Amino acid sequence: MTVMEERTLPQPPPDTTRTRLAGLELIRELAHEGPAPGATDQQHARGKLTARERIELLLDPGSFTEVEALRRHRATGFGLEARRPYTDGVVTGWGTVHGRTVFVYAHDFRIFGGALGEAHATKIHKVMDLALAAGAPLVSLNDGAGARIQEGVSALAGYGGIFTRNVAASGVLPQISVMLGPCAGGAAYSPALTDFVFMVRGISQMFITGPDVVRTVTGEQVSQDGLGGADVHADVSGVAAAAYDDEASCLEDVRHLLSLLPNNNRELPPYEPPSDDPERRCEALLDLVPAEPNQAYDIHRVIEEIVDDGDFFEVQPTWATNLVCALARLDGHVVGVVANQPSATAGVLDIAASEKGARFVQFCDAFNIPLVTLVDVPGFLPGVGQEHAGIIRHGAKLLYAYCNATVPRISLVLRKAYGGAYIVMDSRSIGADLALAWPTNEIAVMGAEGAANVVFRREIAAADDPAAVRERRIKEYKSELMHPYYAAERGLVDDVIDPRDTRAVLVRSLAMLRAKHADLPSRKHGNQPV
Repeated sequence: MTVMEERTLPQPPPDTTRTRLAGLELIRELAHEGPAPGATDQQHARGKLTARERIELLLDPGSFTEVEALRRHRATGFGLEARRPYTDGVVTGWGTVHGRTVFVYAHDFRIFGGALGEAHATKIHKVMDLALAAGAPLVSLNDGAGARIQEGVSALAGYGGIFTRNVAASGVLPQISVMLGPCAGGAAYSPALTDFVFMVRGISQMFITGPDVVRTVTGEQVSQDGLGGADVHADVSGVAAAAYDDEASCLEDVRHLLSLLPNNNRELPPYEPPSDDPERRCEALLDLVPAEPNQAYDIHRVIEEIVDDGDFFEVQPTWATNLVCALARLDGHVVGVVANQPSATAGVLDIAASEKGARFVQFCDAFNIPLVTLVDVPGFLPGVGQEHAGIIRHGAKLLYAYCNATVPRISLVLRKAYGGAYIVMDSRSIGADLALAWPTNEIAVMGAEGAANVVFRREIAAADDPAAVRERRIKEYKSELMHPYYAAERGLVDDVIDPRDTRAVLVRSLAMLRAKHADLPSRKHGNQPV
């Protein structure tokens, strides 16, 4: 070949910043497209969105900043050295929700089924550490098949790092888990350590051991949804805060919840200028709550009447329905509402309601959310089943949570408040800052009928007309110990208020308590009932 011929051969492009940028863009495209052609279509065919589509729904448009998009695993064996996709099956980073910073990680089921390996775990550790450093909420979008079996113990150690960070962030910044696929075995414990778990029907499942193992060990036949689907955990186990029919509505509610929460435990929840008059009279309350203590009504309607614009976000609405826990606003400021529900088992406290209330009260206290407790409780649920299942221990959880809470606390007795349940529902004696009551209140050790049967048992039994004596003694007990002003006369109720003034009184009282400061005794931590 002549010198002239050599000069006509094509030369490689010069190594410039522009050519390197072209290479970077190609790598980014590969990271977004997934491991193989059709992977995204397969995900959609399962009725699921991709990790990036989910992040787009969660965060404000154009706000997502990704970290470690080019991460790849270093594992070898079982063919892994030939499969090293970018991101390693998890998308991590931060963005904004309603303009406020939120960190997020989302499993990419298209890559290794979203299974967690060493590099995958390290990325999650990174974003969790960033969330703690920045003091901003963390949302996990879970759609993974558990630990990556090919990586062995390294994958299991990765879960340990996640659990440790979940606990370190507990009570420091809000943590929300959104279940958008399977979550089995030890992987289920990370969502369980977070503050709220959201699930979507048909695609979300959580369980420690799957249907095959259950069938082998116990002989029980059950489907994945029947064992750990969204409705199971929303209605039966209480693991899920709520269940939804589709991903879009689920993620929209996650955005709504975040709008009610502070960034971290050093801040107050976000204030929103109200359009609802803080002095608005609640005329409907006179008819919503019957004066007769045994007549049922829906406490949701009472909450709607009191809070700003009737809007509130209920947590676990289909589990332990005899107690309602919700976040709302009063005069633009976020409050936590705990209320007995007379339309569900008369609003009695049982094991599930006690656990639900305790968890919610602890969360509100951790994140500087004042508590308003609406009391209409006949007592704790009696029965052998409840006693043997530990109602003493579980009921004490709600008592402990209230006693330990240092946020502003206002209790309002709407109607009946009997026995130990009255004390537990944030009574004045356990530290409520203000104890209020309506003129329909009945605060006593027990109902008049039961009290008369105990106190006057012998007199009634010996009477010629037991029914007449019982009726007379019931009236006497009510008039002497259960009239609406008995507790107020003894300083256990600060005021008996007109129900129509409830909203205005609560707004003014919370404004007075906004600068409340209370310190707990110095200690490593308490030993609360578990």
